[in-house]
Amino acid sequence: MCRIAFDIPNEILLSTRQSEADAVKFVRKYAALNYYVQGGVSLGYAAQIADMDKESFIKFLGENKVSIFQYDSKEEFLEELKNG
Repeated sequence: MCRIAFDIPNEILLSTRQSEADAVKFVRKYAALNYYVQGGVSLGYAAQIADMDKESFIKFLGENKVSIFQYDSKEEFLEELKNG
């Protein structure tokens, strides 16, 4: 596992009324969403990055108007089903 860390100004947490833990959850979820949308990772890996189960991550994608059906070919879709 790779660990990535960066600083967020305290003022951001204050203005968004987020705790540090909330900010970490937020960043993980949206990083995972973007990795998934860009085609960089599978649904399963994206859910792992977001620290969510697949079902919760699929719901999160839906809340953000992202379809789980983003395959260029039937073979790609079948491979995802097999690996999921």
